[in-house]
Amino acid sequence: MKYLTEDKLVVVGAAGMIGSNMAQTAIMMGLTPNICLYDPYAPGLEGVAEELLQCGFEGLNLTFTSDIKEALTGAKYIVNSGGAARKAGMTREDLLKGNAGIAEEFGKNVKQYCPDVKHIVVVFNPADITGLITLLYSGLKPSQVTTLAALDSTRLRSELAKYFNIAPDEVVNCRTYGGHGEQMAVFASTAKVAGTPLLEIIGSEKLPLSDWEGIRQRVVQGGKHIIDLRGRSSFQSSAYLSVEMIRAAMGGEAFRWPAGAYVNNGEYSHIMMAAETTITDNGVKAAIVEGTAEEHAELQKSYKHLCALRDEVIAMGVMPPISEWNKINPNL
Repeated sequence: MKYLTEDKLVVVGAAGMIGSNMAQTAIMMGLTPNICLYDPYAPGLEGVAEELLQCGFEGLNLTFTSDIKEALTGAKYIVNSGGAARKAGMTREDLLKGNAGIAEEFGKNVKQYCPDVKHIVVVFNPADITGLITLLYSGLKPSQVTTLAALDSTRLRSELAKYFNIAPDEVVNCRTYGGHGEQMAVFASTAKVAGTPLLEIIGSEKLPLSDWEGIRQRVVQGGKHIIDLRGRSSFQSSAYLSVEMIRAAMGGEAFRWPAGAYVNNGEYSHIMMAAETTITDNGVKAAIVEGTAEEHAELQKSYKHLCALRDEVIAMGVMPPISEWNKINPNL
């Protein structure tokens, strides 16, 4: 098999469903032969490694360890799903307290064991906040850390394709921005359905306003729906999209969806949020899409919700006040 790079990729949380799927996807995409699986749950981790080795992949140098120092030493790329999973009845925000502490420890471990890492993708929820905490304590540049946010945009694409009974490929440029949570901003102005701008369809016989609102709610509640159907949180879609992101950071194919990135441009200050992004081997660049006046207001509402979560983490003592961030990470 021909690989994109020889650099070491670490999958954190590899014993879990997202992590194990990320590992297999990364191998099947041919990202790198040098993959290290990390998870504190040693028996499950060994089981994942055994399964992957039994796939018979060619040229693969797969290692696994429950020692974080061993895992991160020499790492150039990391995908991290190593937080607590969302369960029935929970929102992404319900995971805040425990996963904030996990993100703090992870960021500090990165700074200690692999300060030369090139890029990190943070997956575990609430990803906007855990990604921000990781960025702060890792000492990395904002361009080196992204978070999973694309899943909401792909859900919008799927819901529109189902509603109009057309192939998903006929629904293009679906976008949600802001928070990866209940307060996300769902944009209609960017999308086209079978070549027609979505805004021209909303409110017509083809898509009454009430039906559009139903689609929006199904997108916002997409994660809950998966839990209701499967009895556990999403793992296949989140794993695949996360590996697409790290592939782009490795210099591979372009990432097609919004990603969570650090934004500090005056209007949006010291926050990690879903934006229109370009991910390359030089890192991530984020741009804010204005949209309609209504969409802009929705994005502002989502941003304020993220700020409230960030401030809650600061109140917990997991992060210091923003004025002190530069002392921990001079890049902020």
